[in-house]
Amino acid sequence: MARKHTYVTKAQLETLVRRMYRAGILYYEALAEFRRHFILVVLRDVNWNKSKAAQALGVHRSTLVRALREMNIDIRALRNARRPPHSIRTQQQDRNVG
Repeated sequence: MARKHTYVTKAQLETLVRRMYRAGILYYEALAEFRRHFILVVLRDVNWNKSKAAQALGVHRSTLVRALREMNIDIRALRNARRPPHSIRTQQQDRNVG
């Protein structure tokens, strides 16, 4: 099955690179920031599932886990930050039903 790829246009990418360069961001910093954001966007899209994210990124799960560790990204903290505890969700659902 062929994947349809949509990329940032060349002009948009060039504009972003120019802004980063003028702001004094070094090459290795730009790459690290891009890598971090790319991985986080994919993780959000798959509801923080590392196996699904690794598959979407085209890497092995252990490679993704190693990258997350190197970047000091704690998936549990991010996952928990975006949804309230179960008891609060249950109370909110009860209010919405009545």
